[in-house]
Amino acid sequence: MNEYVFRKEGFSSSREELLLNETLFHNANGYLGVRSNFEEGYDGQPSIRGEYVNAFYDITDMPQAELLFGFPTSKQTMVNTCDTQTIRLTVGNERFSLFEGTVLSFARELDMKAGTTRRLIRWQSPAGNIIGLRITRMASLTHPALFTIEYALTSENYSGPICLETVHRGDVLNYSNPDDPRVGDSTERMMLTDRAFWKDGCGVLTAHTSRSQLTLTSMTRDLLSATCETAYDTEAECLTARHQMKVGAGETVTLTRYTVLCDSRRYASTEEDAAAEMAKVTAQPLEKLYQEQQAYLEKFWEQSSLEIEGDDQLQLSVRFSLYQLLQSAGRDRCSNIAAKGLSGEGYEGHYFWDTEMYELPFFALTNREQAKNLLSYRYQILPKARAHAKIFGHKKGALFAWRTITGEECSGYYPSGSAQYHLNGDIAFAVVNYYLLTGDLDFMAEKGAEILFETARLWIDLGCWANGSFHLNCVTGPDEYTCCVNDNYYTNAGAKYNLYWAAKMWELLGEAGKLEDVAKRLELTESEIEEFKKAEAGMTLLYDEKTGINPQDDAFLQKPVWDFAGTPAENHPLLLHYHPLCLNRFQVCKQADTVLAHFVHEDYQSEETMRRSYDWYEKITTHDSSLSACIFGIMAARLGDMDKSVRYFSESSMLDITNAHHNTGDGIHTANMGGTYMGVVYGFAGLRVKEDGLTFRPQLPQGWKSYRFRFLYQDSLLELSVDRTGAAIKLVSGTPKSVRIWDKTVVAE
Repeated sequence: MNEYVFRKEGFSSSREELLLNETLFHNANGYLGVRSNFEEGYDGQPSIRGEYVNAFYDITDMPQAELLFGFPTSKQTMVNTCDTQTIRLTVGNERFSLFEGTVLSFARELDMKAGTTRRLIRWQSPAGNIIGLRITRMASLTHPALFTIEYALTSENYSGPICLETVHRGDVLNYSNPDDPRVGDSTERMMLTDRAFWKDGCGVLTAHTSRSQLTLTSMTRDLLSATCETAYDTEAECLTARHQMKVGAGETVTLTRYTVLCDSRRYASTEEDAAAEMAKVTAQPLEKLYQEQQAYLEKFWEQSSLEIEGDDQLQLSVRFSLYQLLQSAGRDRCSNIAAKGLSGEGYEGHYFWDTEMYELPFFALTNREQAKNLLSYRYQILPKARAHAKIFGHKKGALFAWRTITGEECSGYYPSGSAQYHLNGDIAFAVVNYYLLTGDLDFMAEKGAEILFETARLWIDLGCWANGSFHLNCVTGPDEYTCCVNDNYYTNAGAKYNLYWAAKMWELLGEAGKLEDVAKRLELTESEIEEFKKAEAGMTLLYDEKTGINPQDDAFLQKPVWDFAGTPAENHPLLLHYHPLCLNRFQVCKQADTVLAHFVHEDYQSEETMRRSYDWYEKITTHDSSLSACIFGIMAARLGDMDKSVRYFSESSMLDITNAHHNTGDGIHTANMGGTYMGVVYGFAGLRVKEDGLTFRPQLPQGWKSYRFRFLYQDSLLELSVDRTGAAIKLVSGTPKSVRIWDKTVVAE
């Protein structure tokens, strides 16, 4: 078993399997993403045919039946930009289709060292002609605007004419599903073609979005290994090239199709920049581009290496998760990580809290520049977060939009969307986590501290004092089955942490002589810092004497427990079968909430309180969200139940590969990918990043021989290894570092 190659064999025409594999074998590089659609099409079978650019969006209507003040009436939606994937093969007078003739063999491969996907086919036509196809795709990690298809055809027993027809279309639509709130429902045309023409053998199609008025140029070029006759056709929104040639039995012909996508959010002149990029990438052999891709990934795996010995399937699933995080993460000022990455249209390409709490931990430990880029995105949209706070009646501070692309709120149902104020605490937590791992005070002075100060101001404006305690009312925690409550434990714990670190950062910047600019810019005063300290000290963290747990909110334990035994299996996930108010009236959790707070803020409660709380919430949590199982697994390890931790880890790490939630066809679950990484590093290895340094509580799952992973800490790259003899840490590069392994201080040198 090659632990860097994910492979599936056998052809299935079922709708669920086709859509699943379009997702699992997609190609992306943080800028563009292309679903793994069949080049030849599906002969009427279902497909979500898509090519996307991160943060490239249009605006669609979001009607409100009862429009009240502050309700959004429109939203941003990631756009299906064009279709440059189509390649149709005709052998003699027979069109190649997997739905006709005989599929002799079929396999898909994702090679995570090469950075490519492959489709390997042996097909016999109705007339008995046998053709082999090896189709290799790549979204370049070194040339972000580039996507390639290498289409290699081998004739086994046929001699005669063939035609390879390539198509470049602009008349595309986004996928819609009005029955699923996790998918967009717009059927409007978003991309409108301006020009489509051929120039110097390149197909050029420039289009603009219907309402956001963004422009994208898609450019294609075909290079063939054999002499052929080519005819170019141009329709209003469709560019077609027909390459006619002859092939003999045993011969191989290769078509390489280059696609370059340039959008107006990154490129000053999309057509000129696309032409320049196309000239650059086609001036070198494709093999050189493959070598660049492999070299990039070699460095990636060297720095983010996570090795498991003793369970090959889990090793593969972990690598799959890390590779998907790499493919999904935006690397420029415009973009972040969408809930489905660049693999599909679920959640419409929006960015959530997932980035800060599930995905940034991986990048903060393995790729410092990428982590800084993701945090810088939040800094860039800070002005819109300030404006968003004012819509909600706040006089000071910033409130980040629950789901967004450019900063405006794209959530139409505020009780489980905009009311999730914990997003502010999540972003603040990620900023502090980055600082604790890097010591990068310059970044804090430039961007990070401003985020901390403005989010802290928001808590002061939101909260109120009663009976000597500070309360946060009418908020929603991570559990979207319990909305608009008072003193949600997770929200309050995050706010407490945010307030503490805003005051702490004021002191750190002051001591370093880096405070003046940001304090002046924000008109921040010492008296406000004292207010932060007072609210932090008085923050309500609910505790119930009778049960000995942290209630999720001040009314949660008053509610009856949901009838789990009486709920039919087909009625899961509950959100698709029960009215929100029905769910809100019961003790039933969609996902980890208080349990998540115990993971990230373990010092706020005793071990026994966390244990009792875990047992309580585990019984009433459905894990209808993909963000849940990984957290329960991490906390099971923290509380010493390794069997349960392994069970949760196995479930979360295989979620997309097995299509456990039956919606991977809409796109991967990127937060769960980050949760898989955390399951090993924060779960089994027990890493906690705190003000006084790094602590590990390493444990080895039954059946594993060992595991090890590399991570960045300050100016060093370290490696922790765990086996049956214990745990050891070594210095890979940089200067010696001290960490704690259980209660012992160890120096990596």
